[in-house]
Amino acid sequence: MSSAEKTTTNATLSPEPAAAPATRWYAASVFPGKEHVAERHLRIQGFEPFVPRCEKTVRHARRLETRSAAYFPGYMFIALDLGLQRWRSVNGTFGVRSLVTQGDRPLPVPSGLVERFIASTGEDGLLDFSGGLAAGASVRILSGPLAETIGRLDRLDPAGRARVLVAIMNGEIPVDLDARDLVAIA
Repeated sequence: MSSAEKTTTNATLSPEPAAAPATRWYAASVFPGKEHVAERHLRIQGFEPFVPRCEKTVRHARRLETRSAAYFPGYMFIALDLGLQRWRSVNGTFGVRSLVTQGDRPLPVPSGLVERFIASTGEDGLLDFSGGLAAGASVRILSGPLAETIGRLDRLDPAGRARVLVAIMNGEIPVDLDARDLVAIA
């Protein structure tokens, strides 16, 4: 057997590493309130953007208004394969400031994080963290007149209604809310 045949035989016997999916999620900084514009223009270019959204209560002119808002204002996630896609064009997209980078390369988001957000998104497109709620747990109220208030979950019924005990005026006041308006905190 010649040396060329030995080299060919050795090369065919050594297994090649399995190709892992190269698509990862990356964070992009966007202009304030322009998440929907950036999302639309990225989709037109063939990218897969994801903006986690929640309901947010806004006070304006003595009125309370609840509307859909970005869970991370000023940021969104984009699925990219840096080897195949022209990722630098993301920085020139309307509504996008730039990809979050380390040096001259985009910095990937920790594996599984965006996937968990996608799994926690309801049919209405809003994040729904009510799956982890249990009686006695500390919770943060996300919307309504008591938005951003911390309380203790007293009870949760199968219909999605929750009773939260909120510490107000030297006592705990029971407040009935929709379970979607709560998130468990550690």
